[in-house]
Amino acid sequence: MTDRIRSRRKFLGLLATSVITPALLPLARAADEESTAPVDEAAARIVTKADEIRFPRESFQTEIEVQNFSDGQPGDMRKFRILSRGNENTIVLTLEPISERGQALLMRGRDLWIFMPNVSQPVRLSLAQRLTGQVANGDLARANFAGDYTPVLTGAETVDGIAAQVLDLTAVDRGVTYAKVKYWVGEKDGRPLKAEFYALSGRLLKTCRYEEFRELGGRVRPTRLVMEDALKKGEVSVLSYSNMTLQDLPERMFTREYLRRLN
Repeated sequence: MTDRIRSRRKFLGLLATSVITPALLPLARAADEESTAPVDEAAARIVTKADEIRFPRESFQTEIEVQNFSDGQPGDMRKFRILSRGNENTIVLTLEPISERGQALLMRGRDLWIFMPNVSQPVRLSLAQRLTGQVANGDLARANFAGDYTPVLTGAETVDGIAAQVLDLTAVDRGVTYAKVKYWVGEKDGRPLKAEFYALSGRLLKTCRYEEFRELGGRVRPTRLVMEDALKKGEVSVLSYSNMTLQDLPERMFTREYLRRLN
Protein backbone atom coordinates (compact mmCIF):
# COMPACT_ATOMS: atom_id res chain seq x y z
CA MET A 1 0.00 0.00 0.00
CA THR A 2 2.81 2.36 0.89
CA ASP A 3 4.70 1.60 -2.33
CA ARG A 4 1.53 2.28 -4.36
CA ILE A 5 1.08 5.69 -2.67
CA ARG A 6 4.70 6.59 -3.31
CA SER A 7 4.43 5.61 -6.96
CA ARG A 8 1.24 7.66 -7.35
CA ARG A 9 2.87 10.72 -5.75
CA LYS A 10 5.88 10.38 -8.02
CA PHE A 11 3.61 10.14 -11.06
CA LEU A 12 1.65 13.26 -10.04
CA GLY A 13 4.87 15.15 -9.43
CA LEU A 14 6.19 14.31 -12.89
CA LEU A 15 2.82 15.22 -14.42
CA ALA A 16 2.80 18.60 -12.67
CA THR A 17 6.35 19.30 -13.82
CA SER A 18 5.51 18.43 -17.42
CA VAL A 19 2.52 20.80 -17.38
CA ILE A 20 3.92 23.72 -15.37
CA THR A 21 7.45 23.86 -16.77
CA PRO A 22 6.40 24.58 -20.40
CA ALA A 23 4.04 27.27 -19.11
CA LEU A 24 6.90 28.96 -17.27
CA LEU A 25 9.36 28.80 -20.14
CA PRO A 26 8.07 31.94 -21.93
CA LEU A 27 8.37 33.90 -18.69
CA ALA A 28 11.90 32.65 -18.13
CA ARG A 29 12.86 33.50 -21.71
CA ALA A 30 11.37 37.00 -21.34
CA ALA A 31 13.28 37.61 -18.12
CA ASP A 32 16.48 36.33 -19.71
CA GLU A 33 15.98 38.49 -22.80
CA GLU A 34 15.34 41.52 -20.62
CA SER A 35 18.50 40.95 -18.59
CA THR A 36 20.55 40.52 -21.77
CA ALA A 37 18.84 43.29 -23.76
CA PRO A 38 21.35 44.97 -26.09
CA VAL A 39 22.87 48.21 -24.84
CA ASP A 40 22.35 51.27 -27.01
CA GLU A 41 26.06 51.69 -27.73
CA ALA A 42 25.63 54.98 -29.59
CA ALA A 43 23.69 56.48 -26.67
CA ALA A 44 26.27 55.20 -24.17
CA ARG A 45 29.09 56.88 -26.11
CA ILE A 46 27.20 60.17 -26.21
CA VAL A 47 26.55 60.17 -22.45
CA THR A 48 30.13 59.17 -21.62
CA LYS A 49 31.55 61.97 -23.77
CA ALA A 50 29.19 64.53 -22.20
CA ASP A 51 30.25 63.34 -18.73
CA GLU A 52 33.90 63.90 -19.64
CA ILE A 53 33.08 67.43 -20.81
CA ARG A 54 31.24 68.23 -17.59
CA PHE A 55 34.00 66.94 -15.29
CA PRO A 56 37.48 65.44 -15.60
CA ARG A 57 37.89 61.68 -15.42
CA GLU A 58 40.98 62.26 -13.30
CA SER A 59 40.95 63.37 -9.66
CA PHE A 60 40.20 67.06 -9.33
CA GLN A 61 39.21 69.90 -7.04
CA THR A 62 36.80 72.71 -7.83
CA GLU A 63 34.67 75.33 -6.11
CA ILE A 64 30.96 75.89 -6.67
CA GLU A 65 28.92 78.93 -5.73
CA VAL A 66 25.17 78.32 -5.52
CA GLN A 67 22.95 81.40 -5.71
CA ASN A 68 19.26 80.78 -5.08
CA PHE A 69 16.53 82.99 -6.54
CA SER A 70 12.81 83.31 -5.87
CA ASP A 71 10.74 85.23 -8.45
CA GLY A 72 13.91 86.88 -9.70
CA GLN A 73 14.99 88.05 -6.25
CA PRO A 74 18.31 86.71 -4.90
CA GLY A 75 18.06 84.56 -1.81
CA ASP A 76 20.73 82.74 0.15
CA MET A 77 24.12 81.98 -1.37
CA ARG A 78 26.31 79.00 -0.53
CA LYS A 79 29.81 78.01 -1.52
CA PHE A 80 31.28 74.52 -1.65
CA ARG A 81 34.62 72.90 -2.41
CA ILE A 82 34.45 69.60 -4.28
CA LEU A 83 37.18 66.96 -4.11
CA SER A 84 36.51 64.13 -6.54
CA ARG A 85 38.34 60.92 -7.36
CA GLY A 86 37.15 59.23 -10.53
CA ASN A 87 33.50 60.34 -10.12
CA GLU A 88 32.98 57.48 -7.66
CA ASN A 89 34.42 59.03 -4.50
CA THR A 90 33.63 62.65 -3.64
CA ILE A 91 33.94 65.04 -0.71
CA VAL A 92 31.77 68.18 -0.62
CA LEU A 93 33.04 70.75 1.90
CA THR A 94 30.84 73.70 2.90
CA LEU A 95 32.79 76.97 2.77
CA GLU A 96 29.94 79.47 3.14
CA PRO A 97 27.91 80.45 5.04
CA ILE A 98 30.50 80.67 7.81
CA SER A 99 27.99 79.25 10.31
CA GLU A 100 28.01 75.93 8.41
CA ARG A 101 31.70 75.75 7.66
CA GLY A 102 33.07 72.39 8.64
CA GLN A 103 30.12 70.41 7.32
CA ALA A 104 31.13 67.78 4.79
CA LEU A 105 29.46 65.24 2.55
CA LEU A 106 31.28 62.02 1.74
CA MET A 107 30.21 59.90 -1.20
CA ARG A 108 31.64 56.44 -1.86
CA GLY A 109 29.95 54.81 -4.82
CA ARG A 110 26.31 55.66 -4.16
CA ASP A 111 26.65 55.74 -0.37
CA LEU A 112 26.45 59.24 1.10
CA TRP A 113 27.09 60.56 4.62
CA ILE A 114 27.11 64.02 6.17
CA PHE A 115 29.65 65.00 8.82
CA MET A 116 28.92 67.91 11.14
CA PRO A 117 31.41 69.44 13.60
CA ASN A 118 29.13 69.08 16.64
CA VAL A 119 27.87 65.56 15.88
CA SER A 120 30.12 62.63 16.72
CA GLN A 121 28.70 60.17 14.18
CA PRO A 122 28.09 60.74 10.46
CA VAL A 123 24.48 60.64 9.26
CA ARG A 124 23.44 58.64 6.20
CA LEU A 125 21.73 60.70 3.47
CA SER A 126 19.96 60.12 0.18
CA LEU A 127 21.44 61.43 -3.06
CA ALA A 128 17.97 62.74 -3.94
CA GLN A 129 17.65 64.79 -0.74
CA ARG A 130 17.70 68.55 -1.22
CA LEU A 131 20.96 70.29 -0.31
CA THR A 132 20.02 73.89 -1.06
CA GLY A 133 17.49 75.55 -3.34
CA GLN A 134 16.97 73.33 -6.39
CA VAL A 135 20.20 71.44 -5.78
CA ALA A 136 20.07 67.85 -4.53
CA ASN A 137 22.95 66.17 -2.73
CA GLY A 138 23.64 64.06 -5.79
CA ASP A 139 23.89 67.10 -8.07
CA LEU A 140 27.16 68.00 -6.33
CA ALA A 141 28.33 64.70 -4.87
CA ARG A 142 27.77 62.47 -7.90
CA ALA A 143 27.68 63.54 -11.52
CA ASN A 144 28.09 60.21 -13.27
CA PHE A 145 25.27 59.84 -15.78
CA ALA A 146 27.13 57.11 -17.67
CA GLY A 147 27.42 54.97 -14.55
CA ASP A 148 24.01 55.68 -13.03
CA TYR A 149 21.65 55.48 -16.00
CA THR A 150 20.83 53.28 -18.98
CA PRO A 151 20.59 55.61 -22.01
CA VAL A 152 18.48 55.31 -25.15
CA LEU A 153 18.81 57.68 -28.10
CA THR A 154 15.28 58.83 -28.94
CA GLY A 155 15.62 61.57 -31.56
CA ALA A 156 16.92 65.01 -32.43
CA GLU A 157 15.78 68.54 -31.58
CA THR A 158 17.23 72.04 -31.36
CA VAL A 159 18.07 73.81 -28.11
CA ASP A 160 18.50 77.57 -28.51
CA GLY A 161 19.22 77.03 -32.18
CA ILE A 162 21.78 74.27 -31.58
CA ALA A 163 21.19 70.82 -33.11
CA ALA A 164 20.97 68.30 -30.30
CA GLN A 165 20.57 64.59 -29.82
CA VAL A 166 17.86 63.63 -27.32
CA LEU A 167 18.31 60.74 -24.91
CA ASP A 168 16.15 59.09 -22.28
CA LEU A 169 18.13 57.96 -19.26
CA THR A 170 16.66 55.39 -16.87
CA ALA A 171 18.18 54.87 -13.43
CA VAL A 172 20.01 51.57 -12.97
CA ASP A 173 18.55 51.32 -9.44
CA ARG A 174 16.69 53.38 -6.85
CA GLY A 175 19.88 54.58 -5.18
CA VAL A 176 20.63 57.25 -7.79
CA THR A 177 19.54 60.89 -7.65
CA TYR A 178 16.69 60.82 -10.19
CA ALA A 179 14.52 58.02 -11.58
CA LYS A 180 14.66 59.33 -15.15
CA VAL A 181 16.45 62.07 -17.06
CA LYS A 182 15.71 63.52 -20.47
CA TYR A 183 19.00 64.78 -21.84
CA TRP A 184 19.91 67.05 -24.75
CA VAL A 185 23.50 66.81 -26.02
CA GLY A 186 25.03 68.89 -28.81
CA GLU A 187 25.17 66.90 -32.04
CA LYS A 188 28.33 68.59 -33.29
CA ASP A 189 30.53 68.78 -30.20
CA GLY A 190 28.94 66.43 -27.65
CA ARG A 191 28.38 69.19 -25.11
CA PRO A 192 25.58 68.82 -22.57
CA LEU A 193 22.94 71.47 -23.24
CA LYS A 194 19.85 70.71 -21.19
CA ALA A 195 18.38 68.09 -18.85
CA GLU A 196 14.98 67.38 -17.33
CA PHE A 197 14.89 65.39 -14.11
CA TYR A 198 11.92 63.15 -13.25
CA ALA A 199 10.62 61.34 -10.17
CA LEU A 200 9.75 57.63 -10.15
CA SER A 201 6.09 58.63 -10.67
CA GLY A 202 7.02 60.32 -13.95
CA ARG A 203 6.53 63.83 -12.54
CA LEU A 204 8.94 66.46 -13.83
CA LEU A 205 10.93 67.82 -10.88
CA LYS A 206 13.23 70.41 -12.45
CA THR A 207 15.13 71.43 -15.54
CA CYS A 208 18.80 72.26 -15.92
CA ARG A 209 20.62 74.27 -18.56
CA TYR A 210 24.38 74.05 -19.09
CA GLU A 211 25.80 77.45 -19.98
CA GLU A 212 28.93 79.63 -20.29
CA PHE A 213 31.32 77.10 -21.77
CA ARG A 214 34.94 78.09 -21.22
CA GLU A 215 38.23 76.48 -20.29
CA LEU A 216 38.21 74.99 -16.83
CA GLY A 217 40.45 72.22 -15.59
CA GLY A 218 42.26 71.92 -18.92
CA ARG A 219 39.15 71.63 -21.10
CA VAL A 220 36.19 73.68 -22.28
CA ARG A 221 33.32 72.90 -19.91
CA PRO A 222 30.00 74.40 -18.80
CA THR A 223 30.81 76.74 -15.92
CA ARG A 224 27.24 77.82 -15.17
CA LEU A 225 24.24 75.59 -14.50
CA VAL A 226 20.74 77.00 -14.15
CA MET A 227 18.35 74.69 -12.29
CA GLU A 228 14.67 75.63 -12.26
CA ASP A 229 11.92 74.04 -10.16
CA ALA A 230 9.20 72.59 -12.39
CA LEU A 231 6.64 72.65 -9.57
CA LYS A 232 7.22 76.15 -8.16
CA LYS A 233 7.60 78.75 -10.87
CA GLY A 234 10.34 81.29 -10.22
CA GLU A 235 12.38 79.07 -7.88
CA VAL A 236 15.84 78.89 -9.48
CA SER A 237 19.37 77.96 -8.40
CA VAL A 238 22.43 79.07 -10.38
CA LEU A 239 25.60 77.04 -9.94
CA SER A 240 28.89 78.71 -10.90
CA TYR A 241 32.07 76.60 -11.14
CA SER A 242 35.58 78.02 -10.69
CA ASN A 243 39.17 77.18 -9.69
CA MET A 244 39.12 73.67 -11.10
CA THR A 245 42.48 71.92 -10.88
CA LEU A 246 43.57 68.35 -11.51
CA GLN A 247 45.07 66.83 -8.35
CA ASP A 248 46.29 63.48 -7.14
CA LEU A 249 43.83 62.79 -4.34
CA PRO A 250 44.73 59.63 -2.38
CA GLU A 251 42.13 56.98 -1.64
CA ARG A 252 42.63 57.40 2.12
CA MET A 253 41.00 60.85 1.97
CA PHE A 254 37.65 59.38 0.99
CA THR A 255 36.91 57.57 4.22
CA ARG A 256 34.78 58.32 7.26
CA GLU A 257 37.84 58.06 9.47
CA TYR A 258 39.66 60.77 7.50
CA LEU A 259 36.71 63.16 7.63
CA ARG A 260 36.32 62.60 11.37
CA ARG A 261 39.92 63.76 11.82
CA LEU A 262 39.34 66.66 9.43
CA ASN A 263 36.43 67.87 11.55
